[in-house]
Amino acid sequence: MMDSPPTTSDLELLQLMMAGDEDAFTIIYRRRQGGVYRFALHMSGSQTVAEDVTQEVFIVLMREAGRFDPSRGSLAAYLYGIARNHVLRRIEQDRLFVPLADSAEDATGACAFLIADGDPLGDLTRNEKIQELRSSILVLPPHYREALVLCELHEMSYVEAASVIGCAVGTLRSRLHRARALLVERLRASRDRNSELEEVKPKRCFA
Repeated sequence: MMDSPPTTSDLELLQLMMAGDEDAFTIIYRRRQGGVYRFALHMSGSQTVAEDVTQEVFIVLMREAGRFDPSRGSLAAYLYGIARNHVLRRIEQDRLFVPLADSAEDATGACAFLIADGDPLGDLTRNEKIQELRSSILVLPPHYREALVLCELHEMSYVEAASVIGCAVGTLRSRLHRARALLVERLRASRDRNSELEEVKPKRCFA
């Protein structure tokens, strides 16, 4: 198979892959691997977990491509759904994850809605906001975290995000609303703690 043009759909590539075209799988992998990896990273905070989950997702795709039903959503949503199941299983098994300081761009979407709502961290630098944002997202309960990650960081529509999670759109909206509120609450609490620490710092005395 020659290099596939960008207009070739995921479904067409999947059909070619199922017919034995290895190049089609490679194109799907290159097209969708980054999003799957970032989703797993945002959910777990662990680069190792994200790498493992991404590998598992595409192994499942190779073995069970026939299970994909295009009437239920896009291939991207199907892959995110597989990733979600593996990430939640790892979260349940491991419990503890170390937040990873990945690129600032990964948190831009979530920062945007916080700023639009009246940024509670206006006295901090942008980098400090992003670090606090990552940490605060990672301590949200998984069902709120995934709604926030899919809709804010990965900019999925409510319909597509709901299909990934396997819930009604109304449920997704409700979880996202609650996730935003919890996130702002945690960020404000962090700001207040930082302010208190600044106030109790000993002042230098100069002779």
